[in-house]
Amino acid sequence: MDDEAIQRAKYEIQSLVQEVVQLSKSDIEPADFFSATMDKTVSALAAVGGVVWMLDEGGPLKLEYQVNLRETGLAESEEAQIQHGRLLTQVIAKGEPTIIPPYSGGDAENEEAAANPTEFLLILAPITSDRGVEGVMEVFQRTGGRPTTQRGYLRFLVQISDLAGEYVKNRRLLHFATKQTLWEQLEAFTTLVHKALDSRETAYTIANEGRRLIGCDRVTVVLRKGTKYQVSAISGQDTFDKRSNVVRLLRNLATTVSRTGEDLWFTGDTTDLAPQVEKAVNAYVDESHTKQLAVLPLRESDKDLEENTEENQDKRRENILGAIVIEQLVDSRPPEGMLQRIDVVRRHSVTSLGNAQEFEGLFLLPLWRTLGKTKVLLTARNLPKTLLAAIAIAGAIFALCTIPYDFTMVADGKLLPELRRNIFPGIDGEVIKVPVSHGEAVRKGDVLALMQSLELEAQFTELQGEIASNLEETITTDRQRQMLGDNPQKDPAEVEQLTGRLAQLEATRLSLEKQYELLEQKKERLTVTSPIDGKVVTFRVRELLENRPVSRGNRLMEIADPSSDWELEIYVPEAKMGHVIEYQQKLREKDPDAKLQVSFILATHSADHLTGTVEEIDTSAEVMGEEGNTVRIRVSFPQEDLKRLVDDPANQLKVGADAKAKIMCGKQPVGYVLLHDLFEFVQSRILFRL
Repeated sequence: MDDEAIQRAKYEIQSLVQEVVQLSKSDIEPADFFSATMDKTVSALAAVGGVVWMLDEGGPLKLEYQVNLRETGLAESEEAQIQHGRLLTQVIAKGEPTIIPPYSGGDAENEEAAANPTEFLLILAPITSDRGVEGVMEVFQRTGGRPTTQRGYLRFLVQISDLAGEYVKNRRLLHFATKQTLWEQLEAFTTLVHKALDSRETAYTIANEGRRLIGCDRVTVVLRKGTKYQVSAISGQDTFDKRSNVVRLLRNLATTVSRTGEDLWFTGDTTDLAPQVEKAVNAYVDESHTKQLAVLPLRESDKDLEENTEENQDKRRENILGAIVIEQLVDSRPPEGMLQRIDVVRRHSVTSLGNAQEFEGLFLLPLWRTLGKTKVLLTARNLPKTLLAAIAIAGAIFALCTIPYDFTMVADGKLLPELRRNIFPGIDGEVIKVPVSHGEAVRKGDVLALMQSLELEAQFTELQGEIASNLEETITTDRQRQMLGDNPQKDPAEVEQLTGRLAQLEATRLSLEKQYELLEQKKERLTVTSPIDGKVVTFRVRELLENRPVSRGNRLMEIADPSSDWELEIYVPEAKMGHVIEYQQKLREKDPDAKLQVSFILATHSADHLTGTVEEIDTSAEVMGEEGNTVRIRVSFPQEDLKRLVDDPANQLKVGADAKAKIMCGKQPVGYVLLHDLFEFVQSRILFRL
């Protein structure tokens, strides 16, 4: 029976050793390896506890894993901890396994000498590898065992510590191999990402090579184009549909995050995100089902903006080149070293994209590329032709800069009669009938619209009731006064009181009649009439107004008299008004009555040019459709010119006919005339921001 127990114990120990052997050859984390190894060791030796101590590089011992260390009593005495620490240091220095009896060692004169201050038998075995001692495995065993048994404990622990040393060596070699592979990947990434000076090609390289280096599922590069952001490259895809839901939502997410200027790390929780970022994240995650997400703005480095002020934050947002989006689609656990690799990819991406965009922003880059690649132009045979072409180009540039040409501001306009009126309601109410239609001739005083006001009717009803009540009370009071006057025993004070009441009722009656007259005047305003002779020029006026509530100030329709003189009303964008005002001031310095000249054509008669003069320029701008802020300018012209176009302008011309006008703004070099829009764009959008 004893032999069977011994054989069973040996078998269990051999099985345990084999398990540790398998663990030492596996690629698991040190914490997992030492926890499994020490748990098995303590269990096999039926010990009280155990500890794995590892040496930090250039530092003291570090507790890697422990089992029941608190039960040893070391934590209760700082002096005991110092003695125990010196004991571990001695074992590491000697590099040999040993057994230390309870309460042994130390020196009466030196209380901090190396010793075993516990009541347990200490079994110590160093963990050694090809680099020497890496740590110590320590087991706290109960006393009472025979010397042969204690030596058996030591042999077993030495065997386990040797396996731990093999694990440390193998892991270091694996780490070196992984590091070598990482360096090779990094070298390949940096070589490829800095190879091209084309932003799209660089973005494609970042997406594909960056995904390999990071070890994630997908990398997307979003580049900034002016004020907008575009998805430029997605790893593993040569082409993609930019209008697809996933790409569209990803672009919106990158745009939102980039405008905040802050990094986004999403692992499933959005409680700490800004509302606009949270909304964009939820929309994209619901569509793509990604597990883990990082959106990192790519910002040009600027050492002058390192101070964290509000002004510098705004400038840093302007330095955004784009964003890199990193995703884990399946496993939400990041690979080891992923954050460091992401940082490397990000820094190199900023540099490469910054260089590419700076190169692409060179003035006349296509021309310089062509000249750089074309060496044939400078050969002896073609040199005269090249010089002749250069002289021709220089001459053209000189001509563009010196030859004067008419400088005009082009704007849209409308042909309108001078006599026209906008019709407004005189009171709040509801339009119940519009007896006129578009194009119908009306005369002054004709009814244009009939309105009703429930509020006004209620006021009439209330006022009529008050008038009737006042009349009834007046009759009653007057009758009482007459009866009292016929009574010989009348009370003079009572008669005087009734007389005063009649006077008060009379004053009230006059006030009510005045209010009634005012309500009658308001009621008259419910009938909207034409202030002039003319035509209704508002299109579909009945459909627009009937059964519609209106208020004072709402324009109902427009009446124009086409038999009066016509004028041109043009709408100049506010950005062009500077040239108009500048030339007008220049003319009036010589002649205070000078007027700007205008030439225009009608859309219905585009072959005939008409001329006129600027009579009035509005002092304020107003929003006009897609043009944005525009300034209204009134232009007069000879009425005979219209009669050259049509025989009867009053009936043949359309009110509000479209026109295209050019305002004369003097002479300027022909190059400026052709390219002034470009010059102004550069001044306002580029140079102004510098």
